[in-house]
Amino acid sequence: QVQLVESGGGLVQPGGSLRLSCAASGNIFSFYAMAWYRQAPGKQRELVAAITSGGSTNYKDSVKGRFTISRDNAKNTVYLQMNSLKPEDTAVYYCNGKLLSTPYDYWGQGTQVTVSS
Repeated sequence: QVQLVESGGGLVQPGGSLRLSCAASGNIFSFYAMAWYRQAPGKQRELVAAITSGGSTNYKDSVKGRFTISRDNAKNTVYLQMNSLKPEDTAVYYCNGKLLSTPYDYWGQGTQVTVSS
């Protein structure tokens, strides 16, 4: 069993920055593909950014150039650096970890990000 704990959410003005962190338990974190999803009120959960165990990344089009996903396997942590935030980025952000080709798929509890003046 893997536990994921997000932190770093909060209220920020448009144009501001936040860094989300997701700390994972367990000792095989480096083998997991990690991702950040978000869910705004009344909308479906959507993929924001993902990073493979090898470090390859991909992003939702609307966050490209503004958000950066990274991982520190020594600290069992994945990050989402969010710059130039917009009101439409407001959502609950969830961390996800998958061990590919297995049933192992874990979610964190979510952290609220609110972009408002």
